[in-house]
Order: sequence, then C-alpha cells, then structure tokens
Amino acid sequence: MILYYTVKEDSFSLNQILKNKLQISSRLLSKLIKNKLVSINGSPCDTRNIVHKNDILSIDFNYPEDNSNILAKKMDLDILYEDEWFLVLNKPSGIAVHPSCLHFDDTISNGLKFYFDTINLPKKIRPVNRLDLNTSGLIVFAKNEYIQECLIRQMSNHTFQKEYVALVSGILEEKKGRIDKPIARKKGSIIERCISPDGKKSVTHFVVLKELENTSLVKCILETGRTHQIRVHFASIGHPLLGDDLYGGKSDLIKTYFLTCYKLSFIHPIHKNALTFEINQ
Repeated sequence: MILYYTVKEDSFSLNQILKNKLQISSRLLSKLIKNKLVSINGSPCDTRNIVHKNDILSIDFNYPEDNSNILAKKMDLDILYEDEWFLVLNKPSGIAVHPSCLHFDDTISNGLKFYFDTINLPKKIRPVNRLDLNTSGLIVFAKNEYIQECLIRQMSNHTFQKEYVALVSGILEEKKGRIDKPIARKKGSIIERCISPDGKKSVTHFVVLKELENTSLVKCILETGRTHQIRVHFASIGHPLLGDDLYGGKSDLIKTYFLTCYKLSFIHPIHKNALTFEINQ
C-alpha cells in the first residue's frame, strides 16, 4: 500500500501537495511524517521540503496497526471485490457489523479480523458505510485510514452513492418522491431515532418499483446517511418498513423488515476510475 504521486507544479512545499492535492488530513499527515513514511525521490523528508515538477512522492501506508480489540473468528465472507486499498463485501441480514455487548464475537468485523490475519494484514477494521443488524447488502471496508478519509469525503460531497431496496407497508400515493426531514436521536433512547427540527438534515429519494397486496417495493437513494434514515423517513410518511417493530411496521407476514443496500457507486481513491458494485435482488 504505497501511494505514488508525480508532482505537476514547480516549487511547492510538500505540505501543500499532501494537504491540497492528496487531501491527507493534518492528523494522518503528522503520523506519516513522524514515522518517516513520506519520501521525495526515495529520500525521507518532512513537510518543510520544497518539491519540484516531476519529483515523485511516495507515501507508505503499510505500517502495522493494533487491531487486537477485535476478536478473530472464522466465518464465510461474501467478498465481491478486493484490491490492496479496500474490499467490498455482501453482508447478510441478521449479522452485526461491529462487536458490542450483545454481539461480541459473531460480527462481520470478527470475520474480517480473521481474514486479515490469514493474509498477514495488521490493520484496523474500517467500515466506510454502515448497515444495521437486519439490513443486508454491500459494505466497503478501507484497508488504511487514508482510503477511509477519501471515501468519507466522497460521501460528504455525494460522490459516493448508495442505493437500497425496501419493502414498506401500504400503497404510496406518490410513486416517486423526496423525503427531506431532519433526524435526531429519540430522547431517552440510545437506539431509536425520530424526526425532529433539531435533527441533522436527512434526504431520501425514492421510486416505487412494484406494488403488492397492501405493500410496496421501493428503491431508495440516500442523499445523506443518517442512522435508521430509510426506516425513520418511511415511518414518518405513514409507510413504515413491513416487519419493522421499532418504527411501527410490525407484521405477521415477515419476522423482520426487508432492507438491502444493493448498489454502491464511487470513485477509486487511488486510480480515480468510477466503480459500481451491484447485487441481484
């Protein structure tokens, strides 16, 4: 995991290139310089160095990290794509992403820690997008903090696109629309969210794909990525996800709600090509 960059301008400080061109955060940059992981034409340097046109910068992200906070556990992982910078996997419903007091050793992160150990990759487990326990679908895991920073920045500027399919209660009057309602943590709860004027801006675009008996299959594109966003938004318009007990969609037809992230689109942080990953529904 070494990033190479050929300088295109003359007489810039290394700090300007790393921060403005490569958009490395100050926190990460400090760590890289302190550990002599940045070089100009093969020679270690610091941010005071001046770089010139056609100089080659190299940033080494291969340094080991302590990931002992995650217990390794062998499990079948449906990895759809992997390179030296990140991987994309398909998470089934009913499995958590992160360990917790209720799920200490049976999460995707536990399985990924075991996999990292088998390929001798001493790196922290870094999910870029998050999925709830009973939400299935695509997750990207960054293999170093620079890639995580890049992809989170793409989320902020809407370059990183997430598309979901959900089964909601009832027949929607509007077959296509936009739900723009701020979401906040519900007072007195560590899990439940609610619509609140004090919440963070939250926008969901939707299209009805199919109507069944008093249920609708909808495609959702998230403009923002708040916790429980789709679940809260559809409950707020009177169409909670079918089977979603937490937000009023309790049903005898299914044990839990159906919600899957079936498509991700973003720009490769290193190679700069457009990527799309999609699973069949």
